[in-house]
Amino acid sequence: MVTVRPYEPADLPAIREIWNAVVRGGVAFPQREELDAAATAEFFAAQSRTAVACEEGRILGLYILHPNNVGRCGHLANASYAVADDARGRGVGELLVRDSLAAGAALGFRVLQFNAVVRTNETAIRLYEKLGFVRLGVVPGGFALDDGRYEDIVLFYHTL
Repeated sequence: MVTVRPYEPADLPAIREIWNAVVRGGVAFPQREELDAAATAEFFAAQSRTAVACEEGRILGLYILHPNNVGRCGHLANASYAVADDARGRGVGELLVRDSLAAGAALGFRVLQFNAVVRTNETAIRLYEKLGFVRLGVVPGGFALDDGRYEDIVLFYHTL
């Protein structure tokens, strides 16, 4: 049974590897640089919530949740999700997104907004629409691929 819980410091090596695998893939996260051990601890501790999906002690995926902006827009949250390659297709992403929606509301956020869902990430787009996210629009060429091409990004939001 897969469960979602707040991360613990002992989880950092596993979540670093899952996170960095998505960064290396170059088709989902805006980051270009992988996290080293020191940056990993600082990065995940700085989030409003970092949570992991686990099964029998193994980390299958994670999410980060944090303000999307500051001040008068600080009630808008943003999140990123990463699932281990060998755990995809098992509903882990859906568990993570559902947990982030509940956690965002509990933390006082009013909206969860995604700024840059790469248009070719069809699995994520189907999941977000299934869970009631509203598509705001498309930013043409908003995501730079490693080969020099640009891909469109889709913006979504979900009220909490």
